[in-house]
Amino acid sequence: MKKFEDLEFIKLDDEFMKGVQCRMMFENGFGVSVVSHTYSYGGKDGLFEVAVLGKDGNLTYDTPVTNDVVGYLNPDEVTEIMEQVQKL
Repeated sequence: MKKFEDLEFIKLDDEFMKGVQCRMMFENGFGVSVVSHTYSYGGKDGLFEVAVLGKDGNLTYDTPVTNDVVGYLNPDEVTEIMEQVQKL
């Protein structure tokens, strides 16, 4: 199972948004988008926001994991969501 430590973040550093972002797809075809930036839920506090990606690579709000983005997460909580998505 992939965990938070396996994410490879890209740094965001422009005049509008500062932080990090990462997208990771899993063997089952689903994936996650993990961000922490100026406008993400919890980003200003150093926390993370996760969205589930569907098999087409776009955000999906139709899974048992969540029907929205999930914010204000620490790395362990991000791992928990990643594990749930990998089990879909």
